[in-house]
Amino acid sequence: MALTRSMISPHPKASVAQQSQACEVCGNLYDKAFEVKLHDRVYTFDCFECAIHRLAPQCAHCHCRVIGHGIENDGVFYCCAHCARRAGETSARDRVDGD
Repeated sequence: MALTRSMISPHPKASVAQQSQACEVCGNLYDKAFEVKLHDRVYTFDCFECAIHRLAPQCAHCHCRVIGHGIENDGVFYCCAHCARRAGETSARDRVDGD
């Protein structure tokens, strides 16, 4: 059996505008918006780019958004060991050599 819009939409008769949620970063009304729950708060976004812009920590050195593992020391985030070292975290390394 094929899925139809009426099977997956909570309001099959509602128009796209009625089903749309506004992205809290850019304000775009989008019928495929999604929600992210973080620390007991729910955020609504229309794309991952807006979610990253709002939720990802910012590198303390170069100010890019940290969307990978990054490095954290005492609540300060860095996108990589290079930025951490440039900011004075002298022991920061990109990888740990095994024994």
